[in-house]
Amino acid sequence: MKYFISILSFILICRPGLAEQDTIRLSLQQVVAMARAQSIAAKQASTLKENKYWQYRTYKSNYQPQLSLNGVLPAYTKSYTQVIQPNGSISFQSVRYNNSSLNLALSQSIASTGGTIFATSQMQRFDDFDRSSILYNGVPYAIGYSQPLFRFNQMLWDKRIEPLKFDESRQAYIESMEQIAIKSNTYFFELLLAQVNLQIAETNLGNTENILRIAHEKYDLGKISRNEILQLELEQLKAQKSVGISKRDLEIATLNLRAYTGLQNVEKISLDLPRDTINMKVSTDKVLSEALANRSDAIAFVRRVLEAKRDVDKAKGDNGLNASLTARLGFSNSAVTIPKVYQSPQNQQLIQIEFDIPILDWGRSKSRLKTAKANQQFTAYAVEQDKQNFMQEIHTQVTLFEMLKGQLQLTARADSIASEKYIIAKERYVLGNLNITDLSIAFQEKDQAKRDYIYALRDLWATYYQLRYLSLYDFEQNKKIYY
Repeated sequence: MKYFISILSFILICRPGLAEQDTIRLSLQQVVAMARAQSIAAKQASTLKENKYWQYRTYKSNYQPQLSLNGVLPAYTKSYTQVIQPNGSISFQSVRYNNSSLNLALSQSIASTGGTIFATSQMQRFDDFDRSSILYNGVPYAIGYSQPLFRFNQMLWDKRIEPLKFDESRQAYIESMEQIAIKSNTYFFELLLAQVNLQIAETNLGNTENILRIAHEKYDLGKISRNEILQLELEQLKAQKSVGISKRDLEIATLNLRAYTGLQNVEKISLDLPRDTINMKVSTDKVLSEALANRSDAIAFVRRVLEAKRDVDKAKGDNGLNASLTARLGFSNSAVTIPKVYQSPQNQQLIQIEFDIPILDWGRSKSRLKTAKANQQFTAYAVEQDKQNFMQEIHTQVTLFEMLKGQLQLTARADSIASEKYIIAKERYVLGNLNITDLSIAFQEKDQAKRDYIYALRDLWATYYQLRYLSLYDFEQNKKIYY
């Protein structure tokens, strides 16, 4: 809802004719909201989320009853076939027939055993066109059970792993939205810094021109040397060059922001300076607990360990005796009409065991098992290392956030002092109490202090969005982040 309100406010700002109003003002929150709503990155994240959802639905369908109808209809044949004669010789005779069949089957997989319960009903029709005869053969109904023996149970492992993958994808989508905020913050401050640099350059150019005008008057009175005039003219050229470079950087930063946020039909963007205070309290323990509860990485840690165990189990299942048991009980009959097929059908029974025993494989099965176990051990070490990196990153960001809040106040104070110092230096130069070198130093200190403040503001908000991304928790409103 808050992002909808931000987008709505943006539309209300822009609505009075973008053709007439070619400059709009945006805050950091509005830029982030627009990027989450209409950027290509947001659309990609949404599409990936939908893709993962349907993958999960496909997995779930494997555990539901499956009803299918298959058959061969028609199955006409006209050919010559060999017929063994009573004396043992072979004679080729012409045959024309249709042998069509339909099979209706209902099956249900059992995840705990890997077996399948099934029920079937079959009907077959044979038309002998040479003899003008029709014969039906059918199975009114039959039930059975098929059970793999000593085999890897894929469905049992999928039931443990696939829900984790789905939960992981849902959290990954939220993370994608927070990554969009981080990227938007970068583009926002690139444009903001470009605007500040242009403002500084234009201000410096104006001040330099005024000082140069006063310097010429002093030069005419013989109060300053020609060298100072040349120095100021050089400063004027530098200021003009800086204005040109700043305009170029501003155009590039504007294009980057427009392209990322999907903001079209707007010529110029003016950004509001974000607030320099963020009212939230964070601690390493709180961020870590929320991260372990919300992040896709935390789910992935569990999933990766399970997948390694699954691979070992599969290697064991493929190593040795593989067999399957099939049992079937039903009724069948043959008749010249369909109704008679269902009259007094005969008992039908089937039980069979298929097996495959490797006798000599030159150590291939053993090698597969050893490889799977080695991979399992490697995965355990990798997951443990990733957990440590995960926790270390959280600790670093929390520490950095607290430090940046203090640094921002210092840079704001330094900016204020540098600006005041420059004003004093400019007035002293006009009065003749300051040389051009000290004035130039005051110029540089003022400009650098202003840029340092923007950098500190950028770093603070970048860390703020990074903490949201790492924990998927809104510390300002004290609630989990959902989309």
